Order: sequence, then structure tokens, then C-alpha cells
Amino acid sequence: MRPLLLAAALSSLAAGAAQAQPPEVVVTLSPRLAERAEKDLGVREVEQQAVELVQTVREQLGRTGALQGTTVRLVLSDLKPNRPTFQQLTDRPGLSLHESRSIGGAAIEGEVIAADGSVQPIQYDYFSPSIEWVIGASTWHDADRAFDGFARRLADGRL
Repeated sequence: MRPLLLAAALSSLAAGAAQAQPPEVVVTLSPRLAERAEKDLGVREVEQQAVELVQTVREQLGRTGALQGTTVRLVLSDLKPNRPTFQQLTDRPGLSLHESRSIGGAAIEGEVIAADGSVQPIQYDYFSPSIEWVIGASTWHDADRAFDGFARRLADGRL
């Protein structure tokens, strides 16, 4: 009789898991950031950062099971690299990939739309507090930190 109870319990869990819908995560660029991407940062690199934000948020929400059945619409409103992007290096040959550094980070805003249509605005930003924190950092180190911090707070309901 026990194997039947276990099979029924597993079947029930599987049915519940099948009903849970992971959140839809959509990221767009603000008009200001899209313009900066074209003129300064490089469109391909900025678009790749938007993809990174989607992946980071999806992974964190998937890990925690938070915001099931919602739509998360995000706008990447600001993005600053710690090191020059390839576009910046091409446009300004005096920059050095290894020696040029700056305070980096990202700003994110948007909304979470629940299945019932209710909307919760969200906003988050992180930028290095000091240039001294940038030593050894990759081009998008602080943007990655911003994405990670945003995703954790979103999953924990702290935004």
C-alpha cells in the first residue's frame, strides 16, 4: 500500500509543478541608454548586458520559485562600464583596456504585473562607491553586481 501512496504523492507534486508558470522577464533599453549605446558604448555590448540581466533575473526567480505567473518588465535605464568597451577603445585609441578604469554599475526600473493585472513598480541601482573598488574588475563587473543584487532583492520581495 505504501508504494501507491508514494506514487500518488509524486503525481500530485508533478501536477503542481506543471501548473506553476515561471515569470516572463522582458528587458528593454531606455531611449537615453540606447542613444549612448549607439554613440559611445557600443550597441552589441549594451544589448548583451540586457541579455545578461534577463538571464540573471530568470535564474534567481527560478531558483527561489518567486513571482510565478507574473510578467516582469524591466528597463535598463543606465549602464556604466568599469573598463572601456570595445567601441570606446576603437573610438579613442588613447584608452587602455587594462589601465583605464571608472566607476561602473547599472540602474534598472520597471514593473511586475501579476496574473490578476495588478502592477507593482520596481526600481534599483548600484554603482561602485569608489574608484578604488575597480582594481582588477572586468569591463562590466559592477553592472553584473547590480544585476545580481537586483535579482536577489526582486526574488526576496524587497523591491
